[in-house]
Amino acid sequence: MDLFDYMRENTMKKESPLASRLRPSTLEEVVGQQHIIGRDKLLYRAIKADKLGSVIFYGPPGTGKTTLARVIANSTSGDFRQINATVAGKKDMEEIVKEAKDSLGMYGKKTILFVDEIHRFNKGQQDYLLPFVEDGTLTLIGATTENPYFEVNGALLSRSRVFELNPLEKEDIRKLIHRAVYDRDKGMGSYNAVIDEDAEEFLADVSNGDARAALNAVELGVMTTDRDPSDGKIHISLQVAEECIQKRVVRYDKTGDNHYDTISAFIKSMRGSDPDAAVYYLARMLYAGEDIKFIARRIMICSAEDVGNADPQALVVAVAAAQAAERIGLPEAQIILAEAVTYVASAPKSNAACMAVFEALDTVRNQKTMPVPVHLQDSHYKGAAKLGHGQGYLYAHDYPGNYVKQQYLPDGMEDKSFYHPTENGYERKIKEHLKELKK
Repeated sequence: MDLFDYMRENTMKKESPLASRLRPSTLEEVVGQQHIIGRDKLLYRAIKADKLGSVIFYGPPGTGKTTLARVIANSTSGDFRQINATVAGKKDMEEIVKEAKDSLGMYGKKTILFVDEIHRFNKGQQDYLLPFVEDGTLTLIGATTENPYFEVNGALLSRSRVFELNPLEKEDIRKLIHRAVYDRDKGMGSYNAVIDEDAEEFLADVSNGDARAALNAVELGVMTTDRDPSDGKIHISLQVAEECIQKRVVRYDKTGDNHYDTISAFIKSMRGSDPDAAVYYLARMLYAGEDIKFIARRIMICSAEDVGNADPQALVVAVAAAQAAERIGLPEAQIILAEAVTYVASAPKSNAACMAVFEALDTVRNQKTMPVPVHLQDSHYKGAAKLGHGQGYLYAHDYPGNYVKQQYLPDGMEDKSFYHPTENGYERKIKEHLKELKK
């Protein structure tokens, strides 16, 4: 390290964000994640023994993935290199691999490569690392907010152990907030600030397990709040805390796991006839900025698939809500979507129509396609009548009750049944009507 590197490192330590400065340097300083770094856990033992293999840290933002990587850097006897997949390219990796080979060959020192946001690497970039991870040239630590089983190459995953990090508990966040305000070495203790208990409680709660969000709010509060003339201290009150964090942190990425988990819970709540849960998940999606057209499509699908003919009006309501929401837009669209969601969730349920078409498709797919019965064939096009098409057809409206018994399914399928109405809602009437017709 030359003089300029030394000066730059010292400057960054002083000027970097609070969340970065407050990162622990030892395992004992780490707050939370005891399910993977507790004293009896594999990861704790591997780090302490400096015998760590390749690992992938997976979890929401602000849960300590980079923190654990830095702790490993301070605990290992090998060289530690860090890159961010959002800006690094193959050339950067080639340089690291060359240095790692030299270090291993000349000094017998291993190299640990920490790749932040590893899911940002494309398949080719991930494949480049594979042989060097496999032969031990590199020990890989990957960090990702996305499900690694979808975003990281299977071959690379098979050579790594995946550790899932959970959102921090409320008390964990409170410890970090307290440390941030009063620690003079790494925190903001030198500013002579104090934080009210209700402000600390609020930030710990509203950050939703994201330590970085809470610490950023603390830093902003300390840096922008005037000192109290009576005691010369900076007071972080509840009002200051509310202004600094502004909006609850919601873990929701439109392309990530939380997106799919939330929409899954949303649909299952409507299907399960729980309007309270359904409207809650609707609110989570709206709060996080989900596309209202995406939400409306899911409501329409649920109304057809899960409500069906038990309440045919459900689809009418869902389609009308989709059109109205798109035309009116937010914020009023929230009310329209809520009306549709609560209606669909509260409606009687039947998937009989859904299952009918699936069963019919299965029959079409797997059985011989028989001709349409002659009496049902079109007799209007040229020459059709001469071929006998349509002969013998019985026009239903010429008979009492607008019904006459005749064969509609192809020959050989006369007794086949696809639609089995339930006893739920309006479908009970449909069932009784069909039963009456078939007497």
